[in-house]
Amino acid sequence: MSVQIDAVILAGGMARRMGGNDKGLVLLNGQPMIQHVIDKIAPQVGNITINANRHQQQYAELGYDVISDQDSGYLGPLAGMVTALTQTHADLLMVVPCDCPMLPKELVSRMHQELLANDAELAVASDGKREQPVVLLMKPSLHQSMKAFLDDGQRKIDMWYAQHRYVVTSFEDQPNAFVNVNTPEQKQQLANTLAK
Repeated sequence: MSVQIDAVILAGGMARRMGGNDKGLVLLNGQPMIQHVIDKIAPQVGNITINANRHQQQYAELGYDVISDQDSGYLGPLAGMVTALTQTHADLLMVVPCDCPMLPKELVSRMHQELLANDAELAVASDGKREQPVVLLMKPSLHQSMKAFLDDGQRKIDMWYAQHRYVVTSFEDQPNAFVNVNTPEQKQQLANTLAK
């Protein structure tokens, strides 16, 4: 039995540390940052959806469906995840942020194996030191629990998934896999790394 795994790329934030620029659309080595993420994740999943709360037209031009948070007000990554879980028809949903251009090529397969091996409801990625709460593989049945958590005024993803059967998938063999870009300085550092 084949398992359908889709992905949502979260690009719905305010990006205050990037001077308010839409992080997913900031150019990194000549391409929008989100394009680097798409290039990494597209071969690993069935369908990709982009969660964006502004510049939806520009994101749509990348060729993927764009969804906006059902709850307005920039409530953080959980709001984008809730919306994506509501709309997916896949067996599992992979969540990644738009500002992690060095994601592992075997991200989905390794997280899926751990999820199955541990009979977990979701898997969270780790760089070997820290969990990466916006890099998740999860069952869409978690939607109601996540929505209730968000409706209760909660925002911290790790507090939400601690309520469920979860497994941590370590990518300590690729310590830079989840390097993300929050400032123009970090963007330049990463551009230099990618150019090597």
